[in-house]
Amino acid sequence: MAATSAPAATAHMECPRELTSTRRVLPFGVVLARTSRQALRSGAMWGLIFGIYTALQAVAYTLTYKTKAERLALAKSLSSSGGLSALTGPARDLQTVGGYTAWKSLGLLSVIGAIWALLLATKLFRGEEDAGRTEVLLAGPTTRRAATVQTLVGLLVGLVALFACTSVLVALIGRARDVHWAPSASLFYALCVSSGAVLFMAVGAFTSQLVASRRKAAAYAGAAVGIAYVVRMVSDASAGATWMHWITPFGWIEELGAFTSPSPTALLPLAGATSLLVAATIWLSGARDLGAGVLRERADARAHTALLGGPVGLAARLTGPTITVWVAGISAFGLLLGGVANVAAKSLEASPSVRAALARLGGHAGLVKSYLGVSFLTVTLLVMLLAASQVTAARREEATGRVEHLLVQPVARARWMLSRLALGAVAVVLAGTLAGVFAWLGSVSQHAHVGFFDLLEAGINAVPAGLFLLGIGALAWSLTPRHATACVYAALVWSFLVEVLAGIGHQSHWLLDTSIFHHIAPAPAVSPQWVGALALVGLGALATALGVARFSRRDLAGS
Repeated sequence: MAATSAPAATAHMECPRELTSTRRVLPFGVVLARTSRQALRSGAMWGLIFGIYTALQAVAYTLTYKTKAERLALAKSLSSSGGLSALTGPARDLQTVGGYTAWKSLGLLSVIGAIWALLLATKLFRGEEDAGRTEVLLAGPTTRRAATVQTLVGLLVGLVALFACTSVLVALIGRARDVHWAPSASLFYALCVSSGAVLFMAVGAFTSQLVASRRKAAAYAGAAVGIAYVVRMVSDASAGATWMHWITPFGWIEELGAFTSPSPTALLPLAGATSLLVAATIWLSGARDLGAGVLRERADARAHTALLGGPVGLAARLTGPTITVWVAGISAFGLLLGGVANVAAKSLEASPSVRAALARLGGHAGLVKSYLGVSFLTVTLLVMLLAASQVTAARREEATGRVEHLLVQPVARARWMLSRLALGAVAVVLAGTLAGVFAWLGSVSQHAHVGFFDLLEAGINAVPAGLFLLGIGALAWSLTPRHATACVYAALVWSFLVEVLAGIGHQSHWLLDTSIFHHIAPAPAVSPQWVGALALVGLGALATALGVARFSRRDLAGS
């Protein structure tokens, strides 16, 4: 008895707590607990980003357009641009803080929320199944449909976190004297921002049942986002095509009328489509085989072994779809900036406070360049978010145990970590460069006189900040692996908040120096500070080297 009880006790100690401690976590709730934790963190982070971005737009409007005459001039100049309406949505009620904030924020954030939601849904559905973890969980007393329901509830937790964080921050900025919108309006705005994420999270869950890989599921769901956005652009570009608003989810979100003329009726098609997709997802999850999709694939399909000869290629295969979405999104945002630069600069010309602020930037080359110099701060933020996501993805490979299968082979730890970070660095460089190129293409389409090399420099100017944050994330990952994600996003949020506070009032230069954004010149308004940029890259490389050295000597850490 003693000989047999010891191994059993040892096996019990080595099993995950959530699978052995049935008194604390019921078998039915294991999937829910896993998905809720991941969705909660992600939803809360993006809710903070959405709330901060919305608050920035409201504060910028109150500081830029202080008089009624300036606000009327802005509304008149922007409402007549069909191309601008196609990109950002129709300009409605720009004489108010709420109308301007909704116009600048709602369209962009709803698309970003949709992309985040579909990636998270395909990751927690098809990604978990591809990795074999779903099969382990289903070996217990949990059916496929029950596991699907738990995953959907876990995703709902992430959506609630997104809504809660966004609404709290928007409500707080609404208490400002110059902003002054009601808490109920803040809640409805957060609901509008989150509604796109709700629907396309259901789309991602549905496509995960159709195909047998996360790559294809994300591609199908991404195609749905692209089609919906193009239909919305067509409907806003032409006065005779406004009826098309009612055949695209992004049109439904616009019809909600956040901060202008609230119309909750538009929630009905959003709720109806989401309910149908959720019901279809639950039914299909029980009707198909585990590891397969509803859509049959060719039985004679060849194995795709490209890039699987080493850790770099494997990392590229695993993270390629996510990086592609990030780079495409940043490039599209650059195209948007270039496309609206001419119109936006003309609208800013009527404001004396704006001209004075642009003059302080040193932007004497014209309002268009000055506007782009300020706007490329957002490009820098997106590039840094891409870098942070790469650190998080690499840490997740260690936390889930996937890296152990590589390190038992003749693959050095330093080589694997450097390959993951190198892939992130390539993604950062590519995203910044393409943002500049597409911003130039957008400016050319609107006959804005900005040179190609000026905007290319502006895009490359965003790269050092991303590389520096990548290095900081690598060092945090090696020193405190379980808190690496929190550390890298804390550095990003702190830098952004300090830069925002600097734009509102005078701050200590010691405080400003702690912001990564403060060391990036507002190109193309002024020439990039290449010496400071190279210093950021050098510090990032040093942090990376220290991180690799530490990672090579410490034990692997699970989740």
